[in-house]
Amino acid sequence: MAVYEGARPRTIALPRRPRTTARPTLERRRVRAAFRAGRRTNRLGIVLGAIVVAFMLAFFSLAQQVRVSATGLDIGRLELERSRLEDTATELRSDLNRLGREPAVRKQGLDAGLGQLSEPIVLQPN
Repeated sequence: MAVYEGARPRTIALPRRPRTTARPTLERRRVRAAFRAGRRTNRLGIVLGAIVVAFMLAFFSLAQQVRVSATGLDIGRLELERSRLEDTATELRSDLNRLGREPAVRKQGLDAGLGQLSEPIVLQPN
């Protein structure tokens, strides 16, 4: 029976070198059975998932920006209403100051039918 030794010729005169080497051997990479069978993983699901997540983040950001814009619009509207109310209050104060003085009170009394008071009577102490 013949035994196949490999492609190296065997020499009888030279000593054989050892089969193990001094440097560490690299581990064999384990290959999954699906890869050996020619079936690769389908990355379509991962890509679609990434697209869905990206769109969800974009819509969330858009919703936040719309909310901030609406809040800014409300603040602007309220500032305008406040300034209008302050103008009305200032106008009312000026009317009260003008109408509360003596000439205005006299005119209102005359318009209401009241007459002018006569000179005051001063009594002498006895």
